Amino acid sequence: MRSVIRNLYLMQVRDNGISASDYAKLYPGEKRMLEKKGNRYFLTKLKRERLKVVLTGGVFDVIHIGHVLALSEAAKLGNVLIVVVARDEFIRKKGRTPLHNQKYRKEIVGALRMVNLAIPGVKDMKETLARVKPDIIAYGYDQKPILKPKGVKVVKLKAHANPNLARTSRILEKVGI
Repeated sequence: MRSVIRNLYLMQVRDNGISASDYAKLYPGEKRMLEKKGNRYFLTKLKRERLKVVLTGGVFDVIHIGHVLALSEAAKLGNVLIVVVARDEFIRKKGRTPLHNQKYRKEIVGALRMVNLAIPGVKDMKETLARVKPDIIAYGYDQKPILKPKGVKVVKLKAHANPNLARTSRILEKVGI
């Protein structure tokens, strides 16, 4: 039952609500787990409460062991892991040109076993919070907790790999970029 709820939730987050055409393809039991809001369908409050959703994010331009360990740790905090992949403009604002565009990075992160869904970051993180409605926000050991919404647990992940070796900037230095 939880896997059905999880799949409906992931569909809801991925598409910003389940469309009428996708709703029509669902089984009657799945339809009973949803309610209509506007022209989209969403899990009922009771069904959504059966999930513990963890939200985390990052750039993920060069996937390394630090990312894998952090995402694995974040995944253990709940039963759904949603990962926000930073916008290209965000990386440029930090003074670096991304090696890979956001779409590419989102696909790579989404392919990792512990990640249930990777979504693109947007300009206003409040949009992402409204879309995901996380129970937990997990920040990497080197990230500042910038969002602390009321009712959402904020967790700071530990560094499990040597930060001098498992940092994108150090890897890029080593390869001469």
